Amino acid sequence: MTFKTIIEPFRIKVVEPIRHTTPAERAAALEAAGYNLFMVKAEDVLIDLLTDSGTGAMSSRQIAGMMLGDESYAGATSFYKFEAAVRDITGFRHVIPTHQGRAAERILFSSVLEPDEIVPNNTHFDTTRANIEKQRAIAHDLPIPEGIQPALIHPFKGDMDLTALETMLKENGSRVRLVMLTVTNNTGGGQPVSMENIRAVSRLCHAHDKPFFLDACRFAENSWFIKQREAGYADKTPLEIAREMFSYADGCTMSARKTAWRTSAVFWRSTAIAGRRSAKTR
Repeated sequence: MTFKTIIEPFRIKVVEPIRHTTPAERAAALEAAGYNLFMVKAEDVLIDLLTDSGTGAMSSRQIAGMMLGDESYAGATSFYKFEAAVRDITGFRHVIPTHQGRAAERILFSSVLEPDEIVPNNTHFDTTRANIEKQRAIAHDLPIPEGIQPALIHPFKGDMDLTALETMLKENGSRVRLVMLTVTNNTGGGQPVSMENIRAVSRLCHAHDKPFFLDACRFAENSWFIKQREAGYADKTPLEIAREMFSYADGCTMSARKTAWRTSAVFWRSTAIAGRRSAKTR
């Protein structure tokens, strides 16, 4: 019998000690926090499943990159490197780096949303919903029926319900400010979205003259799922797939502490959205 083992293709460069708490200490910490996980001190947490943002070890190249970082107040070389990478992958022209994805969402939605306007999504992430509702607008989820059946096997449970989206655009088009698609669908269980669905959502949005944005925090993983599961993409690289995904969108927000970059940003192709807002409020 041949024994095979799979190991990680990397070595950890930095380690950080964590404190082993007792069951009694954990119970006391939860009670003191009112059973609100956001109020529990990090030092009392042994295994953190609350988020995947910035919880992984950094590579030697990432650490070296920090040492090479330019902290200039303006015109920093670090920004231009980041901007070039973003433009190369997404094709978007305008790049605004932020400290977190929720800050990127706040910039976008505070710039374009009016009260009672609607933002459809396959499923809104919690901070996305909060930033929309802070503008007194409506965050509306349109997952496919298969996406809300945990026991069902389906290759792309993160897809948006196209029939429901088309109905909303026809019946409430004047109130739909923009349409957003989260890839992967984190609140929906981290499920991937197919290229076919991304393309169809884009087509519907543009047919109704609505901007189409991606919440792209897991674009790299979504590209990999497309490569593995969707017909016609097995021979394409994840980078080629990512570029196609972004080509269908007018812009995106991104919490990049989860994947390719250790920052966050809002990107868009042109000033059309800002222009529409200006025209509307004059």
